[in-house]
Amino acid sequence: MMYTVNTKINNQLSIWLISMFWIISIMIVIGGLTRLTDSGLSITKWQLLTGFLPPLSQNEWITYFNLYKEIPEFKLQNFNMSLEEFKIIFWWEWAHRFFGRLIGICFLLPLIYFSFKIKFSKLINLYFIFFLICLQGFIGWYMVQSGLNDRVDVSHFRLSVHLLIAFIILSLIFWNYLKIKINSCFTNKLNPIIPFLFLVLIFIQIVLGAFVSGMDAGKIYNSWPLMGNSYFPDDNNFINLFELSVFSDPSLVQFLHRNIAYLIVIFYLGIFYKIYKNRVYNLYKSINILGCLIFIQIILGIFTLIYGAQILIASMHQISSIFLVSSCIYFYYLNTKFN
Repeated sequence: MMYTVNTKINNQLSIWLISMFWIISIMIVIGGLTRLTDSGLSITKWQLLTGFLPPLSQNEWITYFNLYKEIPEFKLQNFNMSLEEFKIIFWWEWAHRFFGRLIGICFLLPLIYFSFKIKFSKLINLYFIFFLICLQGFIGWYMVQSGLNDRVDVSHFRLSVHLLIAFIILSLIFWNYLKIKINSCFTNKLNPIIPFLFLVLIFIQIVLGAFVSGMDAGKIYNSWPLMGNSYFPDDNNFINLFELSVFSDPSLVQFLHRNIAYLIVIFYLGIFYKIYKNRVYNLYKSINILGCLIFIQIILGIFTLIYGAQILIASMHQISSIFLVSSCIYFYYLNTKFN
């Protein structure tokens, strides 16, 4: 589906969308590093407009540092932190927020331009993406607020919502890019419910990954395939998996994250078998790419565990998830009736 019959406008749209895709991908990586470096609570005020610029004087740095000293993370965890050490975590959070503002501007201005070139009714889905980008800013601050009063970290539930919306935005942008660039007319496809359910499973895994990150659950049970001396974590009872508190228990969340990965592999192998058995040649390339990315993601996940969520490996694990989700979106798109 094209937005317009004007090839030039369609090309401009595709360049803009793929640029936004990469900018948001970078944003997700910066967000992950902000979490991994425990930098997310270094700026304790929202400052939607005034926070665009970083501190420009020593007095401003001291003001920001004094505000940080008022929250539990400093009082209970970082009470020995110096101003220079504070600057390190500040820059991560500032870069994260700066990039968020940049994304808003880079999406809104071209959207206004295209609104004069294309009927508004054809751009409603892009305006919805812009709404999600704005909402993401509020969710980000809502997440930060959870760590300012009674705890030394943000709520892992709010963190997961923040990450999930980021991946939804990324997926919708990529989907709209595919609508312009990919026009596959072949009729031999899978039932679209199958790739859709697979995509849902991947998103569930992303949420669980956010839980693991938010509770530092990757720093316990640093062994694989066993969790300590057994398959099930030995500090827990199996019955606890069926309690509502399961999502606030680090060892159980890590257990779920591991096992959803195994389920994803089994589901993938079923799809792979179906495609090759039925000789759906048009899907060979996409299913093979998807398989390679699942393999890379699982290997990086195992290394992330073994090395206790070491920053570089954990960040690579998250970067890999961006490519995995994108390949899932592409695979799903190829099997829909929309192209």
